[in-house]
Amino acid sequence: MELRKVTLYEVWMELKSEFETSFGSTKLRPAILVRVEERGGEEGWGEVVAGEGPWYSYETVETAWIVLEKYLVPELFRRGFSRAVDVGKALSRVRGHNMAKAGLEEALWDLEARLESRPLWVHIGGVRDRIESGVSVGIQPTVEDLIRVVSSFLDQGYRRVKIKIKPGWDVEPVRVVRRELGDIPLQVDANAAYTLRNLRTLRELDKFDLLMIEQPLGHEDLVGHAELSRLLKTPICLDESIRGLSDAIAAFKLGSAHIINVKPGRVGGIAASLEIHKFWAEVLGLPLWIGGMLETGVGRGHLVALATLPGVSYPNDISASDRYYEEDIVEPPWTLDRDGTIPAPKRPGIGVEVMVDKVERASRRRIELKPRNA
Repeated sequence: MELRKVTLYEVWMELKSEFETSFGSTKLRPAILVRVEERGGEEGWGEVVAGEGPWYSYETVETAWIVLEKYLVPELFRRGFSRAVDVGKALSRVRGHNMAKAGLEEALWDLEARLESRPLWVHIGGVRDRIESGVSVGIQPTVEDLIRVVSSFLDQGYRRVKIKIKPGWDVEPVRVVRRELGDIPLQVDANAAYTLRNLRTLRELDKFDLLMIEQPLGHEDLVGHAELSRLLKTPICLDESIRGLSDAIAAFKLGSAHIINVKPGRVGGIAASLEIHKFWAEVLGLPLWIGGMLETGVGRGHLVALATLPGVSYPNDISASDRYYEEDIVEPPWTLDRDGTIPAPKRPGIGVEVMVDKVERASRRRIELKPRNA
């Protein structure tokens, strides 16, 4: 595979409604779209999910742009690669910056699958032609608003509800959801908002038969999560703490988690996600699922592909395009069937076409990068 050009687009997409978590709220979401083109004319697309500020991760849209332009793309041109699975090794001289790496690597997986005329999900070993979809609900102004929002998503068919929590917005919202909506598949996500000093509150959540509590403690606190796992009945799921295979291995050996949420942007791309899936789900036989980061239809295509893997055993944070955006940048948009599933596409690559005119309109800046010998 020989690249002719890599184009970066910094796009800003307005969400249909504000999305609030324990570390802040978002209404206008930035992303970097990565477009790779090979010499025969075929192209592939990936998405960098770094946010406006270093809240979820130290990476931001600004740092990712610099790292891609100044280091990752030039390094890829210099080192070269044969297959998409080799990209991680080609970029290994650059430490960290998994989100920037993931966007570039995803684009190359999409390109490779298109060149081989296969859907990406088939190309990476997926086994199901539709994926179970859950929905993530941000912190709401009132519990009445929460019930209204959750009810609307259940009416659309979503198979699982995740509600964001933080100190002061935790036990009571969960209590009301259980009282008003009954025995729905329900989990909560703290985004690292608690410490072990909040043990009494976290134990209160044990009363509500939750599927899991996601990332209750700090993103580097595997030891604390191990202690908490022994003190709670509700399974612990790790998100921010798992930045790669070594973290997954450490979490298993310490007993820090029962479940992992795999996000390709957080762990460095498709290949790293496949490594974690193989270890956690295939070797250990433990459950995992695929998480989202408010992706456009480009990133959503990569999430859908990963969610078809055999070890994915919970509904995923992969919603339809209209969950977040009035108008997506891909055609066709991602849609939810009434049974709460999203079909895996039959077309090559991520299975949707990127509408470049819409990307251009949403872009604040754009740059084309070419090999020196181009």
